Amino acid sequence: MSAQPDHATVLPYAPAPGAPAELLDQLRDDRRAPQWVPAFEREWTAALEESRRTFSLAALYETLQVWQARLASAPAVDAFVASGHDDGAFVEAAELRSRRR
Repeated sequence: MSAQPDHATVLPYAPAPGAPAELLDQLRDDRRAPQWVPAFEREWTAALEESRRTFSLAALYETLQVWQARLASAPAVDAFVASGHDDGAFVEAAELRSRRR
């Protein structure tokens, strides 16, 4: 009998070593830089502290993924806002959950 697990462990997304610096450069080039750069730096600092405290890279990976997604979706958000569509009918997810009960 083998002591090896019979399934492969799924590894979390592992960004390239230079990914945080590249992302920060992209954020600095965006028109939202005055708001986004300080927010990313705060979140990255918090993720570094958590990483040091827990000996886990999960917080760093998650922070990168969230900001990469935010940057990637920015053009779609801009297009939606520019289209003039009314988003006034938006319903909070918490309200939907309370309606089901």
